[in-house]
Amino acid sequence: MIVITSPTGHIGSRVLDILLETSTCSEELRVIVRDPGKLPEAIRPRVDIVTGSHGDADIVDRAFAGADAVFWLIPPDHYAPSLDAAFSGFTRAAAKAFTTHDVGHVVGVSALGRGTPVAGRAGHVTASLAMDSLIASTGVAYRALANPTFMDNLLWQAVSIRDDGVFTGTVAADRKAPTVATRDIAAAAARLVLDRSWTGTGEVAVLGPEDLSPNDMAQTMSEVLGRRIRYQRQSLDDFRAALTARGVGDAIATAYVDMMRAKNDGLDDGVPRTDTTASPTSFREWCEQILAPTVRD
Repeated sequence: MIVITSPTGHIGSRVLDILLETSTCSEELRVIVRDPGKLPEAIRPRVDIVTGSHGDADIVDRAFAGADAVFWLIPPDHYAPSLDAAFSGFTRAAAKAFTTHDVGHVVGVSALGRGTPVAGRAGHVTASLAMDSLIASTGVAYRALANPTFMDNLLWQAVSIRDDGVFTGTVAADRKAPTVATRDIAAAAARLVLDRSWTGTGEVAVLGPEDLSPNDMAQTMSEVLGRRIRYQRQSLDDFRAALTARGVGDAIATAYVDMMRAKNDGLDDGVPRTDTTASPTSFREWCEQILAPTVRD
């Protein structure tokens, strides 16, 4: 049996879809979800549903009973009192349940950065790497999907792109870095939970096919959307103010600022792109298939 957490999010829902669509997946699928009504109606009869939060000890104890593999993804918490509470704190009950129920394999969504000079002061990334270490300490076979910035994060700026022809960020306009489509992360996760021939702990980088700067991305968006799109760099102070205005708590806002500062200082540069680490979806393809329909709606 495979347990999928966060099955209604961008990544978890796609992992679930892939497993349901895979003819070789003859295993029972179980999901942990706060609101089963958010699952597509056609999916509900095909999965075992455990209702609740996967940060709750009773819920994961029930959900992991009989599980062979778990897809682990923590939900964002903009109001957490600390990063430890949002990442390792949320995960501690599950880590105990992995051991209690002798779960064989866990695949988690994490981040690039381990081993880089800035990894220890990179906000969410630092906390994510600590969470990886917590899971690995249980003795379960664990693979952390080490990801750069998601292409899909641009969807939060769809209105600005559509109405003003502008998207913002905090990194230098000419700084090239990897980006990844969330569907490629989901595909990598699904392969790992189905395979399970792997042992021990480690990272699997999912880097996308190319490094791009914000200016490169603006050029591609302009070509795909048929209008000029430009990048506007935002100061870290302005970035923090925007987060605070949206109600993000101080600890989490500070963590976002630290992460973006670290990304500009090379956080995502530590893993080379190879045939193994390169994922297939290009930024142009993502713009054509995901961004353009969203902007034009």
